[in-house]
Amino acid sequence: MTQSAPTYDVIAVGNAIVDVLAPCQPAFLDAQGLVAGSMQLVDAERSASLYAAMAPGVEASGGSAGNTVAGVGSFGGRAAYIGKVADDQLGGVFTHDITAAGVHFDTPPLQNGAATGQGTGVCMINVTDDGQRTMCTFLGAANQLTVEDIDADLIGASAIVYLEGYLFDPAPARAAFEAAAAAAHAAGRKVAITLSDSFVVNRWRAELLQFIEASADIVLANEAELAALFETDFDAAADRLAAMVEVAAVTRGADGSVVIAGEQRVKVAAFPVDKVVDTTGAGDQYAAGLLLGLARGLSLEDAGKLGSLAASEVIAHWGPRPMTTLETLAKDKGLTLQA
Repeated sequence: MTQSAPTYDVIAVGNAIVDVLAPCQPAFLDAQGLVAGSMQLVDAERSASLYAAMAPGVEASGGSAGNTVAGVGSFGGRAAYIGKVADDQLGGVFTHDITAAGVHFDTPPLQNGAATGQGTGVCMINVTDDGQRTMCTFLGAANQLTVEDIDADLIGASAIVYLEGYLFDPAPARAAFEAAAAAAHAAGRKVAITLSDSFVVNRWRAELLQFIEASADIVLANEAELAALFETDFDAAADRLAAMVEVAAVTRGADGSVVIAGEQRVKVAAFPVDKVVDTTGAGDQYAAGLLLGLARGLSLEDAGKLGSLAASEVIAHWGPRPMTTLETLAKDKGLTLQA
């Protein structure tokens, strides 16, 4: 049977989160007992107390995978998203922002979430002067994503399903994650996963390796996450990952990224920026460009260049999503958007 052409380039399954970003000094992190550059899960009480202590900030719809599909939309790609918000004010903000980015989003919201202490998820992000972000996430309604929220037809209509490693923390969400992967492969589509955070990898190393080996076609990671997964040096870890999946992409900050397929290794330079303002969303936007490129059949190099461009745009301003239309930016830079 001939496989139908996909309706969407990328569909993402992730934690629907609204970010609160504020500047801070290292002393603030120390006072709050936070490890610079880390992500940790917190309860509603801790989230509220941290918010009260933080400097004045800005709110921006976030969530790793949500940021990625917003980036795909900014490139002119066709994107969809599955994630859980509550029927509250922040849930309305998230829904508005992701649909305004051109992303299909119709996951039913959690009813009465605020009344049961499961309001829309929120991430408190403190950013130091060097652009490094330290995140404390209250999952709230995002934690209530279940298998029932996975629309197999929607998954099957997407060239690539992109799964957020953060979903390995709550068990019901992990089941949804696995259901999405199964639906994608049943429809002959590709499954991509981001490792999300080295702390997630350290918690779930064995389970992540098992999932990657059994279900992933594409893996995205940064250098620290890759090292945490295999507990070895970069080259050895990259070789092991490349042997497990069709495509692996590893970001290395200012040193750019490496995209690997079998014996092929492509080094992609980082696009220069005048000043790194906030690294929140850098990996998410890299994923947007790379996955859109792969979904459209671009070479590893051309797909990686789209990723690098998107990452450079987002680290030059506050917030995790593009403020410049990435499609226009790519055309201005002479980058390929279509095979």
